[in-house]
Amino acid sequence: MRVQDVRINRSLPLGKHRLTDLCDHIDRLPIMKKIFGRGYKRILKNQRIRISRTKMYAYIDDNDGTIVISQQYLRKGRQDYLCLDLIHELVHIRQFHEGKDLFDKRFRYLERPTEIEAYRTAAAEAKKMGMRGRELREYLIVEWVTEDEFAKLLKGIGVR
Repeated sequence: MRVQDVRINRSLPLGKHRLTDLCDHIDRLPIMKKIFGRGYKRILKNQRIRISRTKMYAYIDDNDGTIVISQQYLRKGRQDYLCLDLIHELVHIRQFHEGKDLFDKRFRYLERPTEIEAYRTAAAEAKKMGMRGRELREYLIVEWVTEDEFAKLLKGIGVR
Protein backbone atom coordinates (compact mmCIF):
# COMPACT_ATOMS: atom_id res chain seq x y z
CA MET A 1 0.00 0.00 0.00
CA ARG A 2 1.16 3.53 -0.78
CA VAL A 3 0.61 6.76 1.16
CA GLN A 4 -1.56 8.14 -1.62
CA ASP A 5 -3.87 5.12 -1.26
CA VAL A 6 -4.77 5.92 2.36
CA ARG A 7 -8.32 7.21 2.65
CA ILE A 8 -9.02 9.88 5.21
CA ASN A 9 -12.44 10.09 6.86
CA ARG A 10 -13.02 13.82 6.51
CA SER A 11 -16.43 13.72 8.19
CA LEU A 12 -15.30 12.90 11.73
CA PRO A 13 -16.94 15.30 14.20
CA LEU A 14 -15.13 17.37 16.80
CA GLY A 15 -13.81 15.29 19.68
CA LYS A 16 -11.66 12.25 20.33
CA HIS A 17 -11.46 9.27 18.00
CA ARG A 18 -9.18 6.37 17.23
CA LEU A 19 -6.57 6.94 14.54
CA THR A 20 -8.05 4.00 12.65
CA ASP A 21 -11.41 5.86 12.53
CA LEU A 22 -9.60 8.66 10.70
CA CYS A 23 -7.62 6.52 8.28
CA ASP A 24 -8.49 2.93 7.78
CA HIS A 25 -5.61 0.57 6.93
CA ILE A 26 -2.85 3.04 7.87
CA ASP A 27 -1.13 0.01 9.39
CA ARG A 28 -0.57 -1.31 5.86
CA LEU A 29 1.88 1.47 5.05
CA PRO A 30 5.48 0.20 5.14
CA ILE A 31 6.59 3.47 6.77
CA MET A 32 4.64 2.57 9.92
CA LYS A 33 6.90 -0.38 10.66
CA LYS A 34 9.93 1.83 9.98
CA ILE A 35 8.68 4.45 12.42
CA PHE A 36 7.59 2.14 15.24
CA GLY A 37 9.27 -1.20 14.65
CA ARG A 38 7.74 -4.36 16.07
CA GLY A 39 4.33 -3.86 17.60
CA TYR A 40 3.43 -1.02 15.28
CA LYS A 41 -0.07 -2.38 14.60
CA ARG A 42 -0.93 -2.33 18.30
CA ILE A 43 0.43 1.19 18.67
CA LEU A 44 -1.62 2.43 15.70
CA LYS A 45 -4.75 0.66 16.94
CA ASN A 46 -4.46 2.37 20.32
CA GLN A 47 -3.48 5.82 19.02
CA ARG A 48 -6.04 8.55 19.66
CA ILE A 49 -6.71 11.71 17.68
CA ARG A 50 -8.75 14.76 18.54
CA ILE A 51 -10.53 16.84 15.93
CA SER A 52 -10.39 20.41 17.17
CA ARG A 53 -11.17 23.97 16.16
CA THR A 54 -7.48 24.81 16.47
CA LYS A 55 -5.99 27.11 13.83
CA MET A 56 -2.91 24.90 13.56
CA TYR A 57 -2.80 22.02 11.08
CA ALA A 58 -1.85 19.21 13.44
CA TYR A 59 0.24 18.76 16.56
CA ILE A 60 0.78 16.42 19.50
CA ASP A 61 -0.83 17.09 22.86
CA ASP A 62 2.19 16.33 25.01
CA ASN A 63 -0.02 15.72 28.05
CA ASP A 64 -1.48 12.48 26.71
CA GLY A 65 0.05 11.79 23.28
CA THR A 66 -3.10 12.57 21.31
CA ILE A 67 -2.73 13.84 17.76
CA VAL A 68 -4.76 17.04 17.47
CA ILE A 69 -6.01 17.89 13.97
CA SER A 70 -7.71 21.06 12.85
CA GLN A 71 -11.27 20.37 11.75
CA GLN A 72 -10.87 22.87 8.91
CA TYR A 73 -7.65 21.21 7.74
CA LEU A 74 -9.32 17.79 7.92
CA ARG A 75 -12.25 19.00 5.82
CA LYS A 76 -10.39 21.08 3.23
CA GLY A 77 -6.71 20.13 3.29
CA ARG A 78 -5.04 18.31 0.44
CA GLN A 79 -5.29 14.53 0.83
CA ASP A 80 -1.57 13.98 0.25
CA TYR A 81 -0.62 16.73 2.70
CA LEU A 82 -2.90 15.26 5.37
CA CYS A 83 -1.34 11.81 4.97
CA LEU A 84 2.19 13.21 5.08
CA ASP A 85 1.37 15.34 8.11
CA LEU A 86 0.03 12.25 9.87
CA ILE A 87 3.35 10.52 9.17
CA HIS A 88 5.15 13.56 10.60
CA GLU A 89 2.98 13.47 13.73
CA LEU A 90 3.35 9.71 14.13
CA VAL A 91 7.12 10.18 14.27
CA HIS A 92 6.42 12.54 17.17
CA ILE A 93 4.20 9.88 18.76
CA ARG A 94 7.12 7.44 18.75
CA GLN A 95 9.35 10.15 20.20
CA PHE A 96 6.72 10.89 22.85
CA HIS A 97 6.63 7.22 23.85
CA GLU A 98 10.43 7.28 24.06
CA GLY A 99 10.15 10.13 26.58
CA LYS A 100 11.61 12.82 24.34
CA ASP A 101 10.67 16.45 24.93
CA LEU A 102 8.73 17.39 21.79
CA PHE A 103 8.75 21.08 22.72
CA ASP A 104 12.33 21.39 23.97
CA LYS A 105 12.80 25.14 24.53
CA ARG A 106 16.58 24.85 24.25
CA PHE A 107 16.10 24.74 20.47
CA ARG A 108 14.30 26.91 17.99
CA TYR A 109 11.37 25.10 16.37
CA LEU A 110 13.13 23.92 13.20
CA GLU A 111 16.36 23.13 15.05
CA ARG A 112 14.79 20.63 17.44
CA PRO A 113 16.11 17.13 16.75
CA THR A 114 12.55 15.80 17.07
CA GLU A 115 11.30 18.16 14.35
CA ILE A 116 14.21 17.46 12.02
CA GLU A 117 13.54 13.73 12.25
CA ALA A 118 9.79 14.18 11.65
CA TYR A 119 10.33 16.51 8.68
CA ARG A 120 13.00 14.22 7.22
CA THR A 121 10.67 11.21 7.45
CA ALA A 122 7.72 13.05 5.87
CA ALA A 123 9.94 14.47 3.11
CA ALA A 124 11.28 11.00 2.29
CA GLU A 125 7.71 9.71 1.95
CA ALA A 126 6.76 12.72 -0.17
CA LYS A 127 9.65 11.90 -2.50
CA LYS A 128 8.41 8.30 -2.76
CA MET A 129 5.04 9.75 -3.80
CA GLY A 130 6.77 11.64 -6.60
CA MET A 131 7.01 15.10 -5.05
CA ARG A 132 10.09 16.95 -6.17
CA GLY A 133 11.50 20.45 -6.22
CA ARG A 134 8.97 23.24 -5.82
CA GLU A 135 6.07 20.91 -5.00
CA LEU A 136 8.04 19.30 -2.18
CA ARG A 137 9.14 22.68 -0.80
CA GLU A 138 5.53 23.91 -0.94
CA TYR A 139 4.39 20.91 1.09
CA LEU A 140 7.13 21.48 3.68
CA ILE A 141 6.65 25.24 4.02
CA VAL A 142 6.23 26.53 7.56
CA GLU A 143 4.40 29.84 7.48
CA TRP A 144 5.57 31.07 10.89
CA VAL A 145 9.35 30.83 10.35
CA THR A 146 11.77 33.04 8.44
CA GLU A 147 12.99 32.19 4.95
CA ASP A 148 16.48 31.63 6.35
CA GLU A 149 15.19 29.17 8.98
CA PHE A 150 13.20 27.34 6.32
CA ALA A 151 16.21 27.17 3.99
CA LYS A 152 18.26 25.71 6.85
CA LEU A 153 15.59 23.06 7.47
CA LEU A 154 15.51 22.09 3.80
CA LYS A 155 19.27 21.74 3.73
CA GLY A 156 19.24 19.76 6.98
CA ILE A 157 16.74 17.21 5.65
CA GLY A 158 18.30 16.94 2.19
CA VAL A 159 15.73 18.83 0.14
CA ARG A 160 16.98 21.11 -2.63
